[in-house]
This record gives sequence, structure tokens and C-alpha cells, in this order.
Amino acid sequence: MGISHLAITAAHPAVDVVGVADASLFITSILKKHTAFDVYTDYKKMIRQTHPDAVIVSVPTKLHEEIVEFLLINNIHVFVEKPFCMNVQKGLALQQLAKEKDLVNQVGYHNRFVGTFEECKKIIEGGYIGQLYHFDASAYGPVVTKKNNKNWRNNPSEGGGCLMDYASHVIDLIHYLIGPIKKVQGAQLESIFSKTVEDAVYGLLQTENDVQGTLSVSWSDETFRKMSTSITVIGSKGKIIADATEMQVYFKTTDCPKGYTKGWNHKNITDVMEPVNFYLRGEEYSAQIDYFIESIQTHRRKTKNSFEDALHTDKVIQEIKSLQLA
Repeated sequence: MGISHLAITAAHPAVDVVGVADASLFITSILKKHTAFDVYTDYKKMIRQTHPDAVIVSVPTKLHEEIVEFLLINNIHVFVEKPFCMNVQKGLALQQLAKEKDLVNQVGYHNRFVGTFEECKKIIEGGYIGQLYHFDASAYGPVVTKKNNKNWRNNPSEGGGCLMDYASHVIDLIHYLIGPIKKVQGAQLESIFSKTVEDAVYGLLQTENDVQGTLSVSWSDETFRKMSTSITVIGSKGKIIADATEMQVYFKTTDCPKGYTKGWNHKNITDVMEPVNFYLRGEEYSAQIDYFIESIQTHRRKTKNSFEDALHTDKVIQEIKSLQLA
């Protein structure tokens, strides 16, 4: 993701990339050889020498707290990859620090910028499918499909595991579309190939607006070519089935948004997506960076996926873990 963020940011017309830092000698040697970026192995040295307005943090989760705190103390706007923090109390302190410093803060939950999911939010908030009463949210992909995978994702102390790396995206999407989760009514973590972390997460959740639903996530499903996230939302007046490429919406009545009709409706991502400055991997990745930059330019502080928003997901992750330890 760091390389992707770098490519997207470097192509942005309003941005000048003044430095790139990475602890990997392989990464820094490639960047030095093939790009004109100023490259560092020490991020603190980079900050002190370049004095950036904003920094994108894309490192293993265990390093988020230290780096984000340093950036905020130095009055720098921060975009950090998900999940936000491994420690909820530390996350709360960073959220408060960002507020006190009046700095833009954003976490990389890119599903909030997927056109189909944004369209779902408009339909739900418009009341077009009525009172919500159930959801099914899932994500599957082929990240860990054999034993003996040795990287940070298999190290729980570094933020590894399906819950933090994969399920966090789905939990955040539930927060965004339906409402913050107030209770984990049950959860199960399964190790399929990994010895030290879970490869699948299943749960029964309840939101603050009393909508109940299920969570089903696995990063050990080789029947998928890449991560596939989907959600079904059922209401008193209709139903939504959506993923990152298409959506199906059923309206029981003619009370529906412009461009829709009573009964089943189908939309492709190309029907609802917004254009971005630079396309890479998916328009949502550029859209979230465009939004971050625009927030800095316009002094927008209540962002679409702020530290405060991301903390809801961190708290749910903590609650699921605590249920497993009980």
C-alpha cells in the first residue's frame, strides 16, 4: 500500500512529494535507483529535514502509534493506514491530540470511497429501504492459503491476523453504512493455516441503532482472486446487496430515488463512481487520497474516516479479542 500511495500522491497536481522513508533497504535502493524522490531510512530525519505539511503512514500496525504521535506533535496532517491502533486508549489519546492541534486526520478505510457503497449509504440515509433490521457483511480472499507464512501478518504483536487486517475493513463498512457497533453478541476466530493468528473471523453484531447482523471474513479462501467485500442490508421497504463492483436494490414501493424503480434495480460501479485524478488498483484508493488533500486545502476537520471513526472499529476488534480470551 505504501508504494500505491506514493504513486497516487506523486501524480496529484496539488502535491509535491518531498521525501519517502522506509526501513527496507530493498525498497529504498529501488526508489533511489529508479525515481527522483529524496529517500530516507529514518522517518524522523526525513521530517526534520523536509518539514512536510502532511504525511501518509503505511507501515505495520504496531508502528502506527509511535509515528502518528511524532507527526502530530510536529503539527503535521496525517493519513494512516488501517487499522488505526492496536491499543484503544492510545488511539483515544492520538485522536484528542489531533483535535487539540487542529490537524486533518484520516484512516485508510477505502470502502468508504467505493462508488457502490457510497450509493448504498445515500439510499439508506434517504430512508428508501425503510427501517433497517438485518445485515450480512463479509470479505473473502487468498492472502494465507498455505502453512508456514512468515511475515508481519502472522505476528499478533505487529498487528497481524485476519481480524485486524481483513475484518477491520468490514467492521468499518458496517459503521459507515448502518451505524457504530455497540455490542458483539458472539464471535469465533479460526486458525486454518496460521499457527499464531486467526485466518477467519465470524461474529454476531448489534449496532447502536439496534440493527443486528452477521460478520463472516476469511483471508484463506483461494476461490477468490483478490479480496472481495460485500454487504446485504434488509429494511422494511427494501433490500440492498452490494460489493465493490455492482449493487442490486429492491424497493417494495415507488418511493425510491431518481433513476430507480419499484422492484429490482441493478447498478454497476461504472454507473455510480466519481472520477479521480489518477487511477491505480481502483478509484477508491485515489479518491481517499484526493479527499485527504482536499481536506487540508479547505480546512475540513470533520473528515469522512477520521481517527474518531476508526476508533469505533478498534473498540470492536478489542471486544472480539476479549471474548476469545474469556
